[in-house]
Amino acid sequence: MKIKRTVIQLLMVFTLGSLLSCAAPEERSESAVSRGPSGGSDCIHRPSIRGYSVLDEANLIVDAGSRSYHVELQRRGFGLGSAWGIQFDSPTNRICPGFSEVVFDGQMSNQSIRISSIWELTPEDEEALLIRYGKKEPEIKQTPAPQEVPGADVEELDPAASE
Repeated sequence: MKIKRTVIQLLMVFTLGSLLSCAAPEERSESAVSRGPSGGSDCIHRPSIRGYSVLDEANLIVDAGSRSYHVELQRRGFGLGSAWGIQFDSPTNRICPGFSEVVFDGQMSNQSIRISSIWELTPEDEEALLIRYGKKEPEIKQTPAPQEVPGADVEELDPAASE
């Protein structure tokens, strides 16, 4: 009887530990950590979506009225950049990571890709993403000042000696 009770207790501890490990916060990338405490699991109210920009085949910027969001997909969507339009599919009016999807007409056929993360962006974050993915040029380009390099003198040859 004591052995059965101990086995049940161990099973409960193991199950609880497994559930807690699943509920633990996910590791965030360095760029995500720099975004502050807001990020990781932001959701977008579907009726507020006004447009989007494709950064690459796995990243979008979604314009939702006065807010912008960085949407990362779980895998690359080949043909996403050339698709005529995309649709955000979700069982509710909220587009959230994990169960919402991006649906578009890809190169071969319709594709549906699950969303892995959504981050609300500040205007500075949005500009940095656009620059990072080559969609915008940095506003200020500073050229470095010329520096003296010791020992880089050019020796001129006597043209008469080479004949």
